[in-house]
Amino acid sequence: MARQPGATTQRHPHSPFVISIARLGRRPGAMLSTREQVPSPSRIGLDLVAIERGAMLDLDLQVQSVSEGVLVTGTVAAPTVGECARCLTPLTGHVEVELTELFAYPNSATDATTEEDELGRVIDDAVDLEQPVIDAVGLELPLSPLCRPDCPGLCPECGVPLATAEPGHHHDQIDPRWAKLAGMLGPETEEPNR
Repeated sequence: MARQPGATTQRHPHSPFVISIARLGRRPGAMLSTREQVPSPSRIGLDLVAIERGAMLDLDLQVQSVSEGVLVTGTVAAPTVGECARCLTPLTGHVEVELTELFAYPNSATDATTEEDELGRVIDDAVDLEQPVIDAVGLELPLSPLCRPDCPGLCPECGVPLATAEPGHHHDQIDPRWAKLAGMLGPETEEPNR
C-alpha cells in the first residue's frame, strides 16, 4: 500500500464527521490516516445512555482508496452519560466502536449496483461518517444501563432508591379490597377489660 508521507485527513468546517478525500485521489492503495479529537455535533446514543453533544470523540481512522471507492477503518471512542434504568442514578462511562465502512465512488459499478441506503457514497471528494458512527454507537450501548448488576431499583411506594434505603424498607399496605372497611371502622380503640 502506498501511504503518502505525512498525509492526514482534512475536516469539513461544519461537521467533524465529513472527511475530505481530495488528497487521496483514486489510486487504489493510497492511504490517509487521522488521529484526533473532535466535538460531537449532536447527542449520539439511546434514550438512557448516550454521548452528549459537545463531548470529545477520539478518532483513530485510516482512509484507503480501493478500486470501487474509499474504505474507512478504525475506532471512535467517547465518554457517555446516562441514568440507571432501575433507580435513575446518573451514570458515566465510555464507549469504543470499530468502524469498517466502504463509500462508493460516483458512477462506479458498486454505486450502480447498490441501493442508496445500503452503502455510503463519496460526494464532492468527501465521505460522511456521521450515520455509520451513530449506528455503531447505538449497537454498542446497553438498552437498559445499570449502576450495578444487582441494582434493586426504586421503592414502588415512595420512590426512594432501595440501594440506599434502610434495611427492611417497606410500607404497611391495606389490601385495596378492605381499604373502605378500614375507613369505616375509624381509629382503633382498646377493648374494655372484663
